[in-house]
Amino acid sequence: MSMRSELGKVRGLGAAHEGTGHFWQQRLTAVINLPLVVFFVWYVADHIGADRAAIVASFKNPLVAFGFGALIVSTCWHMKLGLQMIIEDYVHGHFTKFGSLIANNLYAFGLMGLGLLAILKMFLGN
Repeated sequence: MSMRSELGKVRGLGAAHEGTGHFWQQRLTAVINLPLVVFFVWYVADHIGADRAAIVASFKNPLVAFGFGALIVSTCWHMKLGLQMIIEDYVHGHFTKFGSLIANNLYAFGLMGLGLLAILKMFLGN
């Protein structure tokens, strides 16, 4: 028999033992993505018809490089959280679920790293 109250048993300890942190991270990245996607649409609309040299030159502007870097980090993190939730809910079997979660993390962080590397290369390149 436990001496803890019912509230003490459930506070911050759901089935995943993480509370609502995952839920709030996903909502926070969704809200952050809204202005970043508006920035992305504005950038694409502003550069329609521009050649590659003009696009690369525009990434020398720190605001453009930072905006795209933030967009990549936020969208990749949001994607990782969403896929993690799907895997945890619908993939059964311990090893399959564990492998899927590792593949999800490798994919999300790999995509994030490649995107940031490309932006850094355009920002610092000649």
